[in-house]
Amino acid sequence: MARKPFAFWVTRRRGWLTGQIRQFATTGGPISTELRVNDRIRVPEVRLVGPNGEQVGIVRIDDALRLAQESDLDLVEVAPTARPPVCKLMDYGKFKYETAQKARETRRNQTNTVIKEMKLRPKIDAHDYETKKGHVVRFLKQGDKVKITIMFRGREQHRPELGFRLLQKLAGDVEELGFVESTPKQDGRNMVMVIGPHKKKSEAKLEAKAERSERAAARAADRDAERAEHKERSAAAKEEPRKAGRRSENVDSDVIGL
Repeated sequence: MARKPFAFWVTRRRGWLTGQIRQFATTGGPISTELRVNDRIRVPEVRLVGPNGEQVGIVRIDDALRLAQESDLDLVEVAPTARPPVCKLMDYGKFKYETAQKARETRRNQTNTVIKEMKLRPKIDAHDYETKKGHVVRFLKQGDKVKITIMFRGREQHRPELGFRLLQKLAGDVEELGFVESTPKQDGRNMVMVIGPHKKKSEAKLEAKAERSERAAARAADRDAERAEHKERSAAAKEEPRKAGRRSENVDSDVIGL
């Protein structure tokens, strides 16, 4: 097999580099979200804002850095697209910490809509119905939506009123916890209804946390009561031998007196 000439590999390498450059230009390079601080600010002058939000005015970058150093603070570029850029005197480490805390709290308070699904048959027996209803009640208490699906098979498809009555019965049984968000609809061999909770996900989480705290407090109180009772029993058990010993001493002295 003949070896390819050196010019072939040079052209191939050049084509690869061209493709990389084109891809970089199309997608864009990595965008840094970090603010420029102190010596990383490369502009001749800035619009300076004091640590308490007061407007200092347009100053040279050297003067702004000097003020930051004298105040034992950082010069942070907060509006790089302004002309001139806006910089503020602040404690950058504290600012980053507070920003991270706020972002963490925001993520914690975010609620993701979760739709649970429960499948039933039109001719479900009473025991299975109560079990399925218990699951629906648990989902609604957690603040989740529940999609109820009635599955028809064979000749049951010609009796949609069975599924409709079953869905109405279930909606009535859980009306204290949820409401019918989507009325029953026929979807091929299935009939579907969506029940939404009265309480939001965040409220349900807070209530569940409060219930857990109450149960933990009740268990702790029970343990303390058991310990106190055990101590009383131990103290009583220690007193009994002493009383028995005193009674025997009294009996011996009576015998001697006789």
